[in-house]
Amino acid sequence: MKAFDSTPSTRSDRPLQIALFVTSAAWFFASQTLAGRAAMGLSIRFNLSDERPLLGVLFLLFLLSIGFVFLQMIAHQSSSMREALGLPQRATAGQEWGIGAAIGWGLVVLAVIPMVLGGTLHPIFWAAPRAFWLAFLSLAMLAVSALVEEVAFRGYPFRRLIEVVGPTWATILMSLFFGLLHAFNPDATWISVLITILAGVLLSIAWLRTHGLWLGWGLHFAWNASMGVLFGLPVSGIVDFSSVVQTRAIGRTWLTGGDYGPEAAFFTLLVLVVGIIVVVIVTRDYSWNYTRKPIIAAGYPMDVPPPEAHTAMEQQAKPASLVQILPTTPQERSVIDPPNRIGS
Repeated sequence: MKAFDSTPSTRSDRPLQIALFVTSAAWFFASQTLAGRAAMGLSIRFNLSDERPLLGVLFLLFLLSIGFVFLQMIAHQSSSMREALGLPQRATAGQEWGIGAAIGWGLVVLAVIPMVLGGTLHPIFWAAPRAFWLAFLSLAMLAVSALVEEVAFRGYPFRRLIEVVGPTWATILMSLFFGLLHAFNPDATWISVLITILAGVLLSIAWLRTHGLWLGWGLHFAWNASMGVLFGLPVSGIVDFSSVVQTRAIGRTWLTGGDYGPEAAFFTLLVLVVGIIVVVIVTRDYSWNYTRKPIIAAGYPMDVPPPEAHTAMEQQAKPASLVQILPTTPQERSVIDPPNRIGS
């Protein structure tokens, strides 16, 4: 895959990139409405109330894929759907996803440890067959929704924003946007918004270090799945993912996050800082392989005159003139004449 150039575009190309970014963002919001209506219609028609959230994110992923590929074609940039979404095909894709999932799970464990030590968690277990089916649906829905959010916030629109303002400002602006959208979730607080903004920075760094969504997708999914399905806690204020394990956190809000969940706990800020450091460390090889610019051979021009000092040195080092050594044999005698004989 060709390395993505993270330097801002030229002035003449920026209006196109701005238009593509605005259009892709508008398409994301329009797709949310269309996907929600389609999922509702199918769930009512075929009595799929439990599967409705999964259907909604599947429709949303489909609409985003079609829209972003179409915008890529408008920009006269031919690429596959996977590359347009930010999922390039490469040998380390599965490895990156697995590393991201391990990091996401580890960060959630680190965020929950203070709650366990403080005795604030009170889990309830439900072992009915329906609970395991709902857990499976939640895992599938969280996997697709994590991919949808990565595609929408760190995929095609993010790359267009990088073309306009560069990677640093693109990370800041997109992370602010990511956090402010989560401010409308149930029981959101200013700490939860700040934590979500920092999570956006973490996931943006995951893309910038790999130029792909594989690692960020795995991290995002494992974070949500560990928090909602494994520990039974709210995920950004949403409690619909807890089935087999349902946990209630009772304690100070700065420690538990209250009804919003650990993503509103102050300690989670420190956890995300640790996550940023870990991502930077584990992506060293990926950064070298996928983000470095190719080395272009170059050299010095050979038609320029040499320096005067160099010319003077060459003149001083000139060899002595050649000395011709004349033969001792008289030149007037032919070499074919017989030699003089001595005696008779």
